Amino acid sequence: MRFDRSDGVFCHVTSLPGTHGIGDLGDGTEAFLSFLGDAGVDYWQICPIGPTMESGAESPYQSPSAFAGNPLLIDLDGLVDDGWLDETELEPVPDFPTDRVDYPAVREYKLPLLRTAFERFDAERDGSVADDGDGGIDAFREREPWLAGYALFRALSAARPEGRWVDWPEPLRTRDQDALDAAREQHAEEIRFAEFVQWTFDRQWADVRATAAEEGVSIVGDVPIYVALDSADVWTNPEAFRLDDGNRPTAVAGVPPNPGDDGQRWGNPVYDWEWLAETDYDWWIERFRRLFDLADVARLDHFLGFVRYWAIPADVDDPAAGEWHEGPGRDLFEAVERELGEAPFIAEDLGFADARMDDLMAEFGFPSMRVPQYANWCEGGNPYQPMHYPEDVVGYTSTHDTDTWVGYYEDLAGEQRDCLHYNLGVDGGGAIEWEIIEDVWSSEAVLAMTTVQDLLGLGSEARFNEPGTVEGNWEWRVDGDALSDDLAGRLRELGAFHVR
Repeated sequence: MRFDRSDGVFCHVTSLPGTHGIGDLGDGTEAFLSFLGDAGVDYWQICPIGPTMESGAESPYQSPSAFAGNPLLIDLDGLVDDGWLDETELEPVPDFPTDRVDYPAVREYKLPLLRTAFERFDAERDGSVADDGDGGIDAFREREPWLAGYALFRALSAARPEGRWVDWPEPLRTRDQDALDAAREQHAEEIRFAEFVQWTFDRQWADVRATAAEEGVSIVGDVPIYVALDSADVWTNPEAFRLDDGNRPTAVAGVPPNPGDDGQRWGNPVYDWEWLAETDYDWWIERFRRLFDLADVARLDHFLGFVRYWAIPADVDDPAAGEWHEGPGRDLFEAVERELGEAPFIAEDLGFADARMDDLMAEFGFPSMRVPQYANWCEGGNPYQPMHYPEDVVGYTSTHDTDTWVGYYEDLAGEQRDCLHYNLGVDGGGAIEWEIIEDVWSSEAVLAMTTVQDLLGLGSEARFNEPGTVEGNWEWRVDGDALSDDLAGRLRELGAFHVR
């Protein structure tokens, strides 16, 4: 798909304003979309919106499902409107911090209320499985083939003493049919609860998409190439991954050592691409189909992995012990086009140069990414300097894995800072964040993207995530009052001058 020249703002849902401790799908999201509409921007980019795990440090990139929605994002006021909660039951709201997410406190507050709403809903139905129309939970079950396996996985994960499914007893770990049937009967209520939560999320997200469309805003979703080992995806689809006879990984993902680093061992199971090809990539097609139910555009994380991937033996800790294997390449994306048409993808190609990857992006019209924080400012023609961006890229001021622009600038010293000033035509005395925003907006990039933190000129304390660390990530939240009419107006003027 070829994109029209446009602009956007990056902000994860959890970072939005809200009264219940975390950005959710209620009034805070509606106000943010109104801000984007007033600013005249075309896209809102988000991180993955799947469930997060306490053991995964609440990272949206380590989820128990590539298909499900995050229960913590459900708007409790919406459940009051549905009649399954009473407004008084939301009181007293704990004294949540407004500038960050306290995930344990949010879980302690929200999850019992979701349970109460489910119990009332379940009592109203009294076990009925009658057809409840296109918008009902029965229709949702029929429409989403991943739901049954996910709900059983969550029910078993809550009931089993083991920490991960790979440690479950063999009949459950290897999906013996009799064991699965017995588990479905034993945990029927917990399964219905998981289904109710996902149906509720789906309905509320549909309202978010409708509001975005009314504001003229399209949503950019995110597809991590790999899924978590402790996920419903791997447990319910073991054939799609390189596992042994006991359904434990034989190889895990990562990247090889580069000059100056030791490589990375991510630990996610790698795909059995040969088996997936034999099934016409059905699992990936369904994953993309679900994603495009939730978003208009998808960013493909670690796009190189579709061309070649680094597989490390699962019993080895050293990333250098891995080796390159061939990915599916064009074969996968031809299958996607046959089933879904021209899919609007953005390819994350940062960190590796590969001619075959570039050819694949060009063939299917996937714009790549450029982030000025990767630039050598003293090198003429450096491809990460905005003045050198070609048309077929998305230009970012920052991303979820980088520092904010102000934080980056404050750490930039000596000759690099002088060269940056020269390239931007500034002396460093003004609002440096708006200098880079304007530079990205005035580039040739087909899509210009900034973060809320950069719009507000915030420093490193406001970054989304610091790779390689565990504490303090994915917690930052924006103050709703900061998203002012003046800020929207300034962004609208910038877009009118440089984009439209």
